[in-house]
Amino acid sequence: MLQHQERGRFSPSPLQRESIGDLLSNLAIHSANLVQDGIALMGREIYEKGKNLQSVLIIIAVGAALALIAVITLCAAIVLALSEYFEPWLSALLVGGVLGAIATAVITTGLSRLRGTSLKPEKSIETLEENKEWLKEIT
Repeated sequence: MLQHQERGRFSPSPLQRESIGDLLSNLAIHSANLVQDGIALMGREIYEKGKNLQSVLIIIAVGAALALIAVITLCAAIVLALSEYFEPWLSALLVGGVLGAIATAVITTGLSRLRGTSLKPEKSIETLEENKEWLKEIT
């Protein structure tokens, strides 16, 4: 703030005596920190999205493994049980069709969740754009 008036001029307080060079230096330092923080935020956001993607891929893998296990363990038993009522080839066809439909439903569910997952770090990009606009305004 202004301390006193001498011959029509104001003399700046000690807080106002910082030079333009010091101000620009501080601006550069804070701008660099802002960019670093934005990059760190982007990294955290990508990590979180990666964890979400990992859980979706696990669901797909579990569905595929269940389909394989189901085909291997139940096919023979069900085909043998149905072969008392149908020809063995028809029993195998029916069992394979039902298990294939279940496996398709599980895998389709996982894929639909995967399509809904965006890997783009939207919040970080938005923050960096805001920082960019702010820096343009003050320089």
